[in-house]
Amino acid sequence: MTDISIGSPIPDFEADATDSINFKLSTYLGKKIIIYFYPRDNTPGCTQEGKDFRDNIEQFNDLNTVVFGVSRDSVKVHQGFKQKQNFPFELLSDKEEKLCQLFDVIKMKNMYGKQVRGIERSTFLINEEGVLIYEWRKVKVKIHIDEVLQKLKEIG
Repeated sequence: MTDISIGSPIPDFEADATDSINFKLSTYLGKKIIIYFYPRDNTPGCTQEGKDFRDNIEQFNDLNTVVFGVSRDSVKVHQGFKQKQNFPFELLSDKEEKLCQLFDVIKMKNMYGKQVRGIERSTFLINEEGVLIYEWRKVKVKIHIDEVLQKLKEIG
């Protein structure tokens, strides 16, 4: 479980990312940060979710917001996925599930009638000071991008 809740500061963390970046949360303070967790690269729902963030990146830029995707895939797999889909944001690799545990997104899920451990599709909005201000859990891809953009516009 995690101690992270709405209104709490997110501990600074590092992760390997696409384009040979060593992501460090504190580097992005001063901007709003969207971190979205998704189950796996190159699957239909995860691809659509990434495309939705990609296709709206100008709105995120206009709202002083940076976007990062996170899954347990390797940086190498992420790099291919990012290039194939032309994502203008970095993907963070969480093979050891440290970020998944920090944000409490690993859940038991039903897949083809079997119980499996996996990432529950979730998105987190962190403000310019590094404080968690909103979260979406059990995300439905079809409406999610509109929910995120609406929230960003509400908070200004």
